Amino acid sequence: MNIFKKAELVPELTYNQIHIGDQAFITKTVTDEDIRTFAQLTGDVNPIHLLDDFAENSMFGERIAHGMLVAGFISTVLGTKLPGKNTIYLSQNVAFKAPVKIGDTLKVLVEVIQKRDDKKIITLQTNVYNQFDKLVVEGTAAIMKKE
Repeated sequence: MNIFKKAELVPELTYNQIHIGDQAFITKTVTDEDIRTFAQLTGDVNPIHLLDDFAENSMFGERIAHGMLVAGFISTVLGTKLPGKNTIYLSQNVAFKAPVKIGDTLKVLVEVIQKRDDKKIITLQTNVYNQFDKLVVEGTAAIMKKE
């Protein structure tokens, strides 16, 4: 299915329909193709992400995904699930807690933790966990949502 048509199928939530404690998530298995595409798009060709023989001698012992690739999956949840359409991303804080490797299956979880009614700003906890339930990215995001 075309990803743009799929995004259109998600019902839009208004600011007033979103409540503290609301959660949404996606799961994503990180592939070699994801890493190579991200490197090509951004120009971040650090060999820790792209070269097996280089990465084998690193502190991780194998290639790892770009931290910002993993953090980018947070945007997927914010823009398509919660809060969804017409979300204006204001800020994102991230702390990288553990490496993400090729083949890791991530759960990207967002939770509404604060609302500021006068400006329609929502703060969300934005955490990413691997298949072992290990926290790999911890963060918060602020977004603005229309009525």
